[in-house]
Amino acid sequence: MKTPWTLAHLIESGLIPYVWLDYDADYPELFGDANGGYPAPIFFEGDTQRLVAGSEDVLITTTKDVYRIVAQLKPPGFRRALHELRFLKKDLERLVKKLKRDAEPKPVEEAKESQAGINKDQVLMAFASLVKIDLAKSLAGAGGIFGDEGARVKSSAAKSKNKAVWNPVTLALGLNDVYRVPLPHLKRAFSTHDFLQEWAAEWNQTLILLGK
Repeated sequence: MKTPWTLAHLIESGLIPYVWLDYDADYPELFGDANGGYPAPIFFEGDTQRLVAGSEDVLITTTKDVYRIVAQLKPPGFRRALHELRFLKKDLERLVKKLKRDAEPKPVEEAKESQAGINKDQVLMAFASLVKIDLAKSLAGAGGIFGDEGARVKSSAAKSKNKAVWNPVTLALGLNDVYRVPLPHLKRAFSTHDFLQEWAAEWNQTLILLGK
């Protein structure tokens, strides 16, 4: 018998819940030209953790406006009923694909390759939007967590900087510790980027060992 997915399970798997907001004259800047309303995402850690903990309703303190710009709501924020929560079809389909992919046996050779790392473009794709620094410049500088004493795989840049790769688990932990990137954001990166899928198990196990 299959166990049904709970709201907490969906959110912890990286899915972002949405609530339809009808136009509110007190928030004209939130709606822009969408005078009929729009689906607002619930992604702020405090709001999502409240849902994961089993709250009886939805509290939205931070969301994005109709133009996808982050907007902090005036206290106490918006409250909605739990049954108003929705998930995007494309996000659900991506989760299903991930689950099917995780269930497939992995070739031995692929497992060996996974011990290398991810390249610069992949690092930027997964983590650049999560930090306020110029991540491309930091990778090139190879200092601190971005160098051989941090997340960069030693000797990977010996012949050419273009060949450098970084261990995404070590890098993500460094981004959390040094640059205070929230763990939920990093967890979402591992669950949404295909090239990080093979690292997801190691990432989750590392968080368990660290008690996070």
